[in-house]
Amino acid sequence: MEFAVIQTGGKQYKVSPGDVVTIEKISSDFKQGDKITFDSVLLVGSDSEAKIGTPFVSGAKVVGTLESIGRNQKITVIKYKQKSRYFKKNGHRQPHFKVKISSVN
Repeated sequence: MEFAVIQTGGKQYKVSPGDVVTIEKISSDFKQGDKITFDSVLLVGSDSEAKIGTPFVSGAKVVGTLESIGRNQKITVIKYKQKSRYFKKNGHRQPHFKVKISSVN
């Protein structure tokens, strides 16, 4: 079984071909069905061997297809100071991509 560890959006993900991964939104103009190439591959491995990068594996890339663009559930942010009549309430929905990994090279 072939797998890789990629870095995107400040996070690291272990992916294999066929996996569906929810990642942070990438700031380019991607549409549903577009191919996304991840060049920042930290590790490529299989059952018998692994290749570790310093910090990235040279020549390695992971290709995926953008399945959907969405937003996470709302997170409520509350700031409160007692005895001073200070109360702020905000909400935030983080955008995300769902990417189906097609190949690890």
